Amino acid sequence: MKKAFLWQAAAFVIVAMLAGCSFGPRPMPPSVPPAERPSDLGPLTGSLAHPKSRWVPVQWADLPGVEQDAMHEAWIALMANCQRPNAAFAPLCGDVRRLAIGGEEEQRRWMTERLQPYRVESLAGQSDGQLTSYYEPVFDATRQPTATHSVPLHALPAGWAPRRAWYTRQQIDTLPEAQAALRGREIAWLADPIDMMMLHIQGSGRLRIVEADGAQRIVRVAFAGTNEQPYRSVQQWLQRQGATNVSRWPEDTKAWAAQNPQRVRELLWSNPRYVFFREEPLSELEAAFGPRGAQGVPLTAGRSIAVDRDSIPYGTPVWLASTGPTVQLAKLVVAQDTGSAILGAVRADYFAGTGADAGRLAARVNQPLRLWALWPRELAPVSKN
Repeated sequence: MKKAFLWQAAAFVIVAMLAGCSFGPRPMPPSVPPAERPSDLGPLTGSLAHPKSRWVPVQWADLPGVEQDAMHEAWIALMANCQRPNAAFAPLCGDVRRLAIGGEEEQRRWMTERLQPYRVESLAGQSDGQLTSYYEPVFDATRQPTATHSVPLHALPAGWAPRRAWYTRQQIDTLPEAQAALRGREIAWLADPIDMMMLHIQGSGRLRIVEADGAQRIVRVAFAGTNEQPYRSVQQWLQRQGATNVSRWPEDTKAWAAQNPQRVRELLWSNPRYVFFREEPLSELEAAFGPRGAQGVPLTAGRSIAVDRDSIPYGTPVWLASTGPTVQLAKLVVAQDTGSAILGAVRADYFAGTGADAGRLAARVNQPLRLWALWPRELAPVSKN
């Protein structure tokens, strides 16, 4: 199933590129006059309630930029979504696959005919929220500790169990019993403890490993579990210590560490959460996609978001609008991941992609957000108004 999806998705990307849908800047399609929009089909449906959010029905015309988004790009995430769709979206996957090589206007028309937009609000009626961003870092690593690479990445320790608190980061570094449970569980060794912390915060990454025979391999280290301790922001800790330049992560943190080498362990211990990984091989096809999110499907750069699943179920297409100093966004994304800090009704973490450029973008995104969930019309309740 996994390889079949990757071949299908890769073929779609090639067809899309041949069809002229490049993934860089592109001219906007012509606007559709309001009278011709296929968005206002029948009466609005009633509100949908979730444990942490309220969904309020709106017209498609209320969504900013809805006629300018590049549908062929969005369709990659919808195709990935159909690898493990939620029960509501699964009946639509036949159409999604059929339209993978369709024209953008045909895709847009299908979307507006088959999906009902809902403004996502808190239970108190607040529709403004927060957008942040994350990415998949890439680091050099070795299989054995060396004079330059002495910071381990660990697989799950002996005796680990889900949803059961384990040793804190400080205890892992100082208690013999914690170290004994991790002995032999090292996947690879990094050169910089801040890079290790970056992998722990992002939850996955890629490693360039030079093997014993001199060959270089790129592998993925995927999230396997945590010590179930609370997450604490390293940047907020630095600010409490009086550091003024901490906006660029991780550059400013590394600069502080270089100036305060005797306090690096204190810096790391400020975040008690510790993440364990599993190694995954990375084929050429798999390298074209991000890591698998909590939904269980590969993330799509610029089209996948992490959400609070008590606000938006995994596999839900979402219209995202955010205006800030770093990036202006109005686009279709899919809720495919989650995170310990992604809590609340109107809260999303935007997957920026893989590598240093994606990391620089992700580090700067912290700005206002509005969300609209797109739900199949056949499952929407009939309004009693």
